[in-house]
Amino acid sequence: MGKSYYSTVFDAPAANVWAAARDFNGLATWFAAAVVSSEIEDGKTGESVSSVRNFLFGETRIREQLVALSDVDCSYTYRFCDPAPFPVQNYLATLRVTPITDGDRAFVEWWTTFDCKAKELEHWTGFFASEVFKPALESLRVYIKG
Repeated sequence: MGKSYYSTVFDAPAANVWAAARDFNGLATWFAAAVVSSEIEDGKTGESVSSVRNFLFGETRIREQLVALSDVDCSYTYRFCDPAPFPVQNYLATLRVTPITDGDRAFVEWWTTFDCKAKELEHWTGFFASEVFKPALESLRVYIKG
């Protein structure tokens, strides 16, 4: 099993970061450089566990299902819907925002676990961290700063 992980600190209150990040359909708002369009299927909302977001990541169509959302933990977890957009299986990702009380900042983590061919593990581990999570969180940081 592979695990890809990225974390960073935001110079903004955790409540503000979570307010921007928590909408499961919000990627097109704060990661607009990579997410061209996004919609929640079947008339659900980005707050509905089991909702599916359908978005265009560059030229790749991706469908992901929200499997957990917690305002207590300031986190959500989602999985790829079939067919997966990348050659990985059992993809399960979590985004979490944690308050840093020293300076009223936020610690933001985004990680995924997944299965893939052993020879591709290093590639996918690096890809999700550096090509998805890092630029997405940098875009979120810019969005929050206004």
